[in-house]
Amino acid sequence: MIHKTALIDPKAKIDSSVEVGAYSIIGPNVEIGQNTKIQSHVSIVGHTIIGNDNRFFPFSSINIPQDLKYNGEESKTIIGDNNTIREYVTINPGTTGGGGITKIGNNCLFMVSAHIAHDCIVGDNVILANNVPLGGHAHIEDNVIIGGNSAVQQFTRVGRSAMIGGMCGVVRDIIPYGIAHGNRSILQGLNLIGLRRKNVPNKEIKILSEAYKVIFKNENLTENINNLSKELKKSELVKEVVNFLEKDKKRPICTPFSK
Repeated sequence: MIHKTALIDPKAKIDSSVEVGAYSIIGPNVEIGQNTKIQSHVSIVGHTIIGNDNRFFPFSSINIPQDLKYNGEESKTIIGDNNTIREYVTINPGTTGGGGITKIGNNCLFMVSAHIAHDCIVGDNVILANNVPLGGHAHIEDNVIIGGNSAVQQFTRVGRSAMIGGMCGVVRDIIPYGIAHGNRSILQGLNLIGLRRKNVPNKEIKILSEAYKVIFKNENLTENINNLSKELKKSELVKEVVNFLEKDKKRPICTPFSK
């Protein structure tokens, strides 16, 4: 059902099952998949591709990047399936400097006033609580939870299944399965609750915990990684953490020693 006050450009490609509420605006380069529900006063413009079964709540918006370097060049926002975008959430497309794409996966929940900036890559099953902004080029992997009023600095990576507490400034990369909180994101340990919810065997969690103690024994992460035993290095979870740490050595890493 399309409300009679909605403004939908005739060039937009919208599945017949899509619902659009009162006073919502859909631009000419927008594609929207099956069973997506767009409530009132939603604005979706730019080259935007939206999958199936998404829900947009009032006053959420997809609009041009908040980047002074942006000069009207074509860029994209790609959103997967079954995402919930609550009130006042803002999403910006990519820029030339970041590859031109902002991408969001499936089954995410973005609570009131969350912000996904230009060139962000957000995985599946990500939860951003109220008032969480992601700076440009941030990379948030699958199953990440970020607590209310926390802010993620531009270019920051947050690894799979990490959990970040509320009111936290995330200025360093967070390892997969890590748990961080504090004024400037201090690594507090592993997200054990998250691992158990994913039915990771206790044996694997124990191995990862042992590796964590070695890797973060002190601030010399490179030496500590080299000191991991062959047995610990066999673990797929440990490999994931090590690969994350070694992938971009120029990025600062959130550690128990962060200040």
